[in-house]
Amino acid sequence: MDSALRNLPTEPRAVEDTGLNMAFLADLALKTMYTRGFLMGHEVADAMKLPFTGILDKVLDYLRREHLCEVKGAGGFGESSYQYVISDEGRARARELMEQNQYVGPAPVRLEPYIKMVQTQSLSGQVVTQETLKRAFSHLVINKMILDQLGPAINSGKSIFLFGAAGNGKTAIAEAIGTLLPGAILIPYAVTVDSHVIKIFDALHHQPIPEKTNDDDTSPGVRRGERYDRRWLPIRRPLIVVGGELILENLDLVYDPTTKFYEAPYQMKANGGVFLLDDFGRQQVRPRELLNRWIVPLEKRIDFLTLATGHKIDVPFDALIIFSTNLNPEELVDEAFLRRIRYKINITDPSWEEYREIFTREAARKGIPYAEEGLRYIVMEYYVKPKRKPRAVHPRDILDELVDIARFRGLPPALSKELIDLACQTYFLKT
Repeated sequence: MDSALRNLPTEPRAVEDTGLNMAFLADLALKTMYTRGFLMGHEVADAMKLPFTGILDKVLDYLRREHLCEVKGAGGFGESSYQYVISDEGRARARELMEQNQYVGPAPVRLEPYIKMVQTQSLSGQVVTQETLKRAFSHLVINKMILDQLGPAINSGKSIFLFGAAGNGKTAIAEAIGTLLPGAILIPYAVTVDSHVIKIFDALHHQPIPEKTNDDDTSPGVRRGERYDRRWLPIRRPLIVVGGELILENLDLVYDPTTKFYEAPYQMKANGGVFLLDDFGRQQVRPRELLNRWIVPLEKRIDFLTLATGHKIDVPFDALIIFSTNLNPEELVDEAFLRRIRYKINITDPSWEEYREIFTREAARKGIPYAEEGLRYIVMEYYVKPKRKPRAVHPRDILDELVDIARFRGLPPALSKELIDLACQTYFLKT
């Protein structure tokens, strides 16, 4: 189990324990009731991920004393089942608050405990063994020399540059790295800095881990009923992939002038996991601009983000950064940038034996009877004669087309010369 999940953040018992003041919590509770309507006390507490007793009961009492909400009944026993509704004065106040900041959701944590948590969960403290690596890559056919280079690179927790011809599995390798990272981590739903809210949890990129119901379950996670600060969410170490859509603005805090709160940039969401810049060199941001933006974070492991006020904040830069490109690295970036990327790994074309292994796996996966003479025909006619280099992706693509053609013709897919020729002639630009 990951050490961070053995040392869960303590459940706050009083307003002071949250790191937030009463005014902030009252405003958030009021906005919660304003947007969600008629709520019981425990439902407000659940929405804000804070205990009712000792915190939300005090917050709701404060709102009642200020005549911003009132009790309209009870859905059960105890104050947590009281049903709260916003008063007219409360609605007016909530509208003012929404104009200032529309964040509604779990109460944020302060930046300082977030920084400490990232440091505690750092990838540099994790170890990937040879056996772990082999298991994680068992679904791929990869040269042993490449695996021997990947292992130390992953354990370094630094940065990796994957380069080589298109179609040899650089993206698949990076994704496999993301799945083999051990354990789980905790992230806050949001952090706050000088009353500014930065949303970190992203349902698109973060995979929450369900609570464990079996005491014998040794997988990472939190046991059901365990008490801890639920503003923190257990997730699998993230794998965030960006491609040609990346612009320089995506690497800083994204401020929404409508909602008036911030979205964390990709690299901050990737802390504790993997951040893959796929097709590096084809982004809208030029490689040199990215170099200027990241030259210090890559070396110091600290990133500098800018609030809309112009104030800069320091946050950890603790993701395993993977650059993947089919362009010549030396033509993309200068020596200073390459020096800061510790591991530069060439993902080479598969050997003919590796190509054969990929082909047989793909044929079995698609239910195509394997025939050695069919593969020999493909190699001779579409590689040897036209002097074409093999790529790891070719078997999958060729057999996909073969299956499509066979289905159209009402034939069972087979490695016949006729179907092979039809598939290869439409797949390759020239023979």
